[in-house]
Amino acid sequence: MNAPLMHIESSPSLPREADVVVIGGGVVGVFTSYYLARRGLKVALLEKGRVAAEQSSRNWGWCRQQNRDARELPIATKSLDLWERLAHETGEDTGFHRCGLLYLSNDDNELAGWAKWGDFARSVGVTTHMLNADQANERGMATGRKWKGGVFSPTDGTADPSKAVPVAARAIMAAGGTVHQNCAARGIELSAGRVDGVVTEAGTIRTKTAVIAGGAWASSFCNQYGIRFPQASVRQSILAVAPGAAGLPDALHTALVSLTRRGNGGYTLAISGRARVDPTPQQFRFGREFLPMFARRWRSLAPGAFEGLRHGHESLAKWALDQVTPMELNRTLNPRPDMGQIRLTHRRACELLPELRRVAISNVWAGYIDSTPDGVPAIGEVDAIPGFILAAGFSGHGFGIGPGAGHMIADIITARAPIVDPRPYRPERLKMGAWGKVAEF
Repeated sequence: MNAPLMHIESSPSLPREADVVVIGGGVVGVFTSYYLARRGLKVALLEKGRVAAEQSSRNWGWCRQQNRDARELPIATKSLDLWERLAHETGEDTGFHRCGLLYLSNDDNELAGWAKWGDFARSVGVTTHMLNADQANERGMATGRKWKGGVFSPTDGTADPSKAVPVAARAIMAAGGTVHQNCAARGIELSAGRVDGVVTEAGTIRTKTAVIAGGAWASSFCNQYGIRFPQASVRQSILAVAPGAAGLPDALHTALVSLTRRGNGGYTLAISGRARVDPTPQQFRFGREFLPMFARRWRSLAPGAFEGLRHGHESLAKWALDQVTPMELNRTLNPRPDMGQIRLTHRRACELLPELRRVAISNVWAGYIDSTPDGVPAIGEVDAIPGFILAAGFSGHGFGIGPGAGHMIADIITARAPIVDPRPYRPERLKMGAWGKVAEF
């Protein structure tokens, strides 16, 4: 079983030239293309499989400011506004609504960390409410448990991963851009050291600007051109239950399990941070850079299997532009779920929220969450190749901040004042190491 996903039709033909070619039809690539098309640029979006078929439809659907790292908070705040605006601009429902996110805990250290973040958030104008025991128990009544405290962030919300990004992709075509599914980008062509075209399996598009928003595939793509982008992925397993459970919060996080109400009335269930590390050549290549991340999060990670090798997204191999590439051999990263984790997640969820015992599991799936060594995305032009813009390593946060990231990339390309300061995301920072810089949330 896979994560549910809306199907959209592709543009009828590949253009011979474009102002910008965006590689990768996930949330970041789609919103980058959307904002470029709305500004009148001729933009072509390339997706090797289906739009949003990888992590952009396999996530929780949270669009949050709460507990964001200070470097990501500005883009998270802007993204919430852009998510809200998208429905008005497109006339379509993305499932976005500011339902508020509820966090509950009985851990004093965890509550203290949330309170500290809340002090910071309020200093920059973000609304967040610490809950005392009475307030937490009232909001968490569906659990039937007593809580020491919690947090409620009323202006945060969720969107529907099964349709939000496809809706935005359709809007690209409505604005004059083109979207090409089942069309892998094999590489880029250079002239005098800068981008001059993008080679696809269906032909070459002449362009001076290419954006690589390839998610977990980005580092292996960059490696073709000697660009060292430290990126590693973990495999997280998630399940969904059918509609029918009543009286549950729209979005709840606890240390035991987290849940999100889906557009069909069912719920997505997951254990935050729990994942498998599947060994790959790329994992070993960048192992040293990721030691700070591992030191902070090792309790949530477990050794994986050979899923990463099977899929080939973290290969160090080189490929020729006139031959079939790994992206064509594996159109969609669809790793096997960790069924032990699925069973644990479901058991914890039913113990925490007895109402869930009334409904059946409807879907299970897994996805690869790609990360940078500091847990903050890499967004910006690559110094070595003018016209080549990297936008990857969103570290599990891409769905929520995708609109802001796409808007910022469009700002950079069109030389407009950026929606947020782009300096914290510059790829060059990753050359300096991540000790003391790993995002806490």
